[in-house]
Amino acid sequence: MKVLLVPNYSREVAVSSAHMLEEWLFDQGCDVVWAHDKKLFPHKRIDPSDCQLVISLGGDGTLLRAARIVGYSEIPIIGISYGHLGFLTSATPDEMLQTLTDALSGELHVSRRATLEIESVYEAPDGTQYSEKSFALNDFAVSRGGNGDMIEFSVSVSGNYIDTLRGDGFIVSTATGSTGYALAAGGPIVTPEFTGMSCVPIAPHTIMARAFLTSSSDIVEITMSRERPAYCHFFADGQNVVHPDGAVAICATVKRGPGDIILLDRSAQSFYRSVSRVFYGKANNS
Repeated sequence: MKVLLVPNYSREVAVSSAHMLEEWLFDQGCDVVWAHDKKLFPHKRIDPSDCQLVISLGGDGTLLRAARIVGYSEIPIIGISYGHLGFLTSATPDEMLQTLTDALSGELHVSRRATLEIESVYEAPDGTQYSEKSFALNDFAVSRGGNGDMIEFSVSVSGNYIDTLRGDGFIVSTATGSTGYALAAGGPIVTPEFTGMSCVPIAPHTIMARAFLTSSSDIVEITMSRERPAYCHFFADGQNVVHPDGAVAICATVKRGPGDIILLDRSAQSFYRSVSRVFYGKANNS
């Protein structure tokens, strides 16, 4: 088995644990490769296609990075928590070796998490249009730009017009992302088994706009207003969608991705235990 390690390089304890884990995996007969430090090599790409397991050592942000590396390939991911929140991670550092032992013997629970496939369209100053496809495990967000202007945009679902909104933006999230940015914007907590999308306006300039859920086969379309143009940003899992210099965002379409993220954890109840621990402050006794 070939294992890819994805540590949070800004946390010394996570990197030292990754070195220790590398030696342990060698003893188990595994080949080990490391993801690079993205701060030092921001444009370097990783090909995980010959790996059978990915181990994230950090917080939820590090696990999201591991998910971006894996994409739609459905290579299993285990998250070891060295962050502040640890909602997506499946084990603490003290549980790491036992968790990996169980993983190598096929004894961990498999949690399938729906993903998003996003196509963003931009228009250059000369009128030519450019599209960029993005992956997300958590969410896609449209956000007002650095000028602070309220933005106006229309929302449709599978060709059905919903509304034209003004506000700070709009979030389309998976069930996994429902406990992140979408929750902070007032959206619901959604079980991971839900494979549709949660659509949440950000500070809408109306009391009528509400969050809503879609089916797994729907396509959400967000189109920026031509009548009230304002600078805005498109984000996939908090990462700015790459676009040409000087180009402005025109529209985005969001649909379920062609592959899921496979998280390995202790049981089907891991999600609810995390909800209780993170959002209700309850200690897990089992």
